[in-house]
Amino acid sequence: MAPSPLHPKASRHARSISFPSRSHPLTLQVEGQLQRLSEATSSSSPSSSSICYNLGDLKDLYDGVNDLLQLPLTQQTLAHERGEKWVDEVLDGSLRSLDVCGTARDVLLQTKECVTELQSSLRRVRGELGLANEVEAFKVSRKKMTKVISKCLGDLMKIEKQRAFSPLSDKNNEIVVMVSVLREVEAITLSMLESLLLFVSGPKAMRRPNGWSLVSKLISKKRVAGDGEEKEGCEFEKVDVALGALLGYKAHKGLELKHVVAQKQLETLELNIRDLEDGLECVFRRLIKTRVTLLNILNQ
Repeated sequence: MAPSPLHPKASRHARSISFPSRSHPLTLQVEGQLQRLSEATSSSSPSSSSICYNLGDLKDLYDGVNDLLQLPLTQQTLAHERGEKWVDEVLDGSLRSLDVCGTARDVLLQTKECVTELQSSLRRVRGELGLANEVEAFKVSRKKMTKVISKCLGDLMKIEKQRAFSPLSDKNNEIVVMVSVLREVEAITLSMLESLLLFVSGPKAMRRPNGWSLVSKLISKKRVAGDGEEKEGCEFEKVDVALGALLGYKAHKGLELKHVVAQKQLETLELNIRDLEDGLECVFRRLIKTRVTLLNILNQ
């Protein structure tokens, strides 16, 4: 078998303490989950349904990782390697994943609040001027969220460009496998969170010519296929279209109909955001558990 991050060549320098072998059921489980998530994140454009599904898989991945960290052999290996550079890199990665996940939670919460506030306003306000003011306030809030997302993704890109993993040439094969697994878990986590943040940014933010080149580069990597799916699946774009139609309609009868359509799209968006929040919260809790477990093992 050709060498790969999960199937490296054996090192000449073997140690007595080792990670559970690749044939261990938990190791096979985690590697299989990593493979499925990697394929899922690279094969389709972000939509609320696909992201929710992938968040569920990510939760399951961390359940497997946390089970793996509870094994005596894993804990012995980590404790034995305490002070090694790769251990610090893994700890930094767990903190980085937590930070980005926390940002995503805040963004979802504030976006949901913007949506519910606009829903409430549309139920109260009638008249073209009043509607225009409420929609404009919603757009301003969305722009603020997009700037937060852009900064977060920019920080990630800087880290990615500057990061260099420490060599593992003096480690035995089992340790190399463990490090590779933990590194890939971080990579797939950040990729999933990027997809979520890009989805919340909305397609119009991606197409802005000034100041949004970073987001455009990231979205082009994520959406190499399925352009039609982007148009069909983006609830934020549907809301934008419905609000634009609402403001552009003059006839009273037609305006009422557009009003109902806009409310329905906002209601759908709010429900989807709640689903994303639930999935993200499950992942966040497991990220905390993983980091606490790592720290406890290393501080024993």
